[in-house]
Amino acid sequence: MQARDRLIVGLDIPTVSEAEKMVATLGDTVSFYKIGYQLAFAGGLEFARELAEDGKQIFLDMKLLDIDNTVAKAVENIAKMGMTMLTLHAYPKAMRAAVEAAKGSDLCLLGVTVLTSMDAADMIEAGYAQTPGELVARRAEQARAAGMGGIVCSAEESAAVRAIVGADMAVVTPGIRPTGSDAGDQKRVVTPFDALKSGSSHLVVARPIVQAADPKAAAQAILAEMQAAL
Repeated sequence: MQARDRLIVGLDIPTVSEAEKMVATLGDTVSFYKIGYQLAFAGGLEFARELAEDGKQIFLDMKLLDIDNTVAKAVENIAKMGMTMLTLHAYPKAMRAAVEAAKGSDLCLLGVTVLTSMDAADMIEAGYAQTPGELVARRAEQARAAGMGGIVCSAEESAAVRAIVGADMAVVTPGIRPTGSDAGDQKRVVTPFDALKSGSSHLVVARPIVQAADPKAAAQAILAEMQAAL
């Protein structure tokens, strides 16, 4: 894969009309988009379907977690939408149900390990005894055993995760910040160059692109940094 196939631009934008303008602005520079809660609940699910029909790859970031049957039925419908990737929380039962439901489709299921906005203190507050790195490693092992297509983790953990999941599974890393940019509310951030060198297969970048004065130039600069790592 070239850098363009590995960059996922997060359309963390309030409305579909604004998202449409962003996609038009980025043009052929970007081929892969993430749609999460913010846009999904503003008509973004139908927009995701339309982008897929136009040949874009779509990472649907829903972080599913529910009883097995509910997760399975959701995955079955999402697979029919033409999505490329789908996230669910990396709980073993949910992952096994999702993998079974996705059989026969091209949908890549990603297990979300620990959110990049969480650090060790946040883990303790949430009731976990493990450090972020320890829980990420455990979830990666469970995702591999369940037959998942990949893992979502901080690039800080991507090398350790790559060693666990092997060469074939995707390692998707949000919390990517180009050199010199503001970390925002992310606590475990890495540059695009270092993320790819550490074993990440795909990088999710939202605010550094969609909030830039020149989004296309920002995307091109990140792609250049990524290409240097490849």
